[in-house]
Amino acid sequence: MISQGPLFIACLVFLMGIVIVVHELGHYFAGRWFNVAVESFAVGFGKPMVEVRDKRGTRWRLNWIPLGGFVAFVDKQSAEDAVDDEHAPKGLPFDDVGPLKKIVISLAGPFANFVLAAFIFALSIGVHGVAVQTVTVATALPDMPAARAGLLVGDHIVAINGKTINNTSDVTVAVLLSPNKPLEMLVARQGNEQVVFVTPVEIVRENEFGQVVPQSTIGIGMARSQTGERQRFGPIESAVAGVQQTGVAIDRTVTMLGSIVTGNMSFHTLSGPVGVGDVSRRIVNTVMDNPQVPLFDRLEHLFWVLLSLCAAISVGVGFFNLLPLPVLDGGRVVFHAYEALIGSKMPSQIEAMALRVGVLVLVAMVIVITWGDILETGVFGRGSS
Repeated sequence: MISQGPLFIACLVFLMGIVIVVHELGHYFAGRWFNVAVESFAVGFGKPMVEVRDKRGTRWRLNWIPLGGFVAFVDKQSAEDAVDDEHAPKGLPFDDVGPLKKIVISLAGPFANFVLAAFIFALSIGVHGVAVQTVTVATALPDMPAARAGLLVGDHIVAINGKTINNTSDVTVAVLLSPNKPLEMLVARQGNEQVVFVTPVEIVRENEFGQVVPQSTIGIGMARSQTGERQRFGPIESAVAGVQQTGVAIDRTVTMLGSIVTGNMSFHTLSGPVGVGDVSRRIVNTVMDNPQVPLFDRLEHLFWVLLSLCAAISVGVGFFNLLPLPVLDGGRVVFHAYEALIGSKMPSQIEAMALRVGVLVLVAMVIVITWGDILETGVFGRGSS
């Protein structure tokens, strides 16, 4: 078993680093497209470890604290102060760009995250294809929703809420996203199809990564059987499938947030950087702790699993940044939209107040999510692995 400390940090830096850098590159390239002057592009925070300046005057920095990053556009005041500086960034101040262009620049970061996710999904589908599987009920716990609804061992799960089931993951996701909501399950039993309505219940249990978390369940174990060869896709089909998979991931995120807002799902379902690092650490330990499997095969499997996790994180980061909080991209879009509709910027007092409230809300969310993530790491004896 690989030790937790260094592995936790390495996984966190690797996964979040890729996602955040791609996000900021989205803002950067959109700004460059509209000839906005860029003061700096930084990977990480703190003092620079390495810094170079390009021909447009932009400082490219690799900072000592390897978490996150940012792109800094030149504002009007900075441009006026550096009017005689030959090394000043070239281009327009961000303030001089029209509101619609500002909206595009703000949306470019989340869009880049969705593009990254689609690329990873497409790459994985193109390389591995998609297995054609049937899913059957292997076990049904007594006094649990599935057994009470009449689901039997041996039932083949054909569809849930009208969506065809292609693998066990489809069933798991449908159940996880529907606590206390009835699911219409179409099952095949002894050659006949029938509908069973099952309502998942949320309980605290161990998830597939070994963390003890609140999750909804219907109380079944599943068996999958491969009915044929893996379905293969060409480059164009893989790209289309990657975009579709990204859309599915976004839809699941919206459903999950809706369930949290309405109180049907625990707020601790959300994960932050600590949770990401813990999950990735557990994945590495699980994959690598199989000495009977050749090292190269383990490393290859680990690469694809972590890459898939990176795609999921990228979707989450992109969507989270679209929330209309002033400190996030979605909040900036609201400000720019106001400017576009009214013809002038939002009054500075209102904007400052909104920023303060947004910071307070964001800090509160970070504290609650991080505390839940810390509990799930097993530091205090819960969710250990």
